[in-house]
Amino acid sequence: MAKQKLKELVINGDWCKGCGICIKFCPTQVLELDRQDRCIAVRPEDCICCKMCELRCPDLAIEVITEKGEGGDHEK
Repeated sequence: MAKQKLKELVINGDWCKGCGICIKFCPTQVLELDRQDRCIAVRPEDCICCKMCELRCPDLAIEVITEKGEGGDHEK
């Protein structure tokens, strides 16, 4: 299995209620809450594409979009 590489980290600010669950589960501290208590990606370059934030978000406000290998195959 090819190592996944982050293509885009999509956070729907309208759906985020600022509970912080995604922040607590992120092993590389990519996410933080902004001044409006909404999740933002402050260090997307550190994302390891574990998708823990996406899986644990109770509001489905986060989507981790990845690229596989160098062949250009895309995976959601």
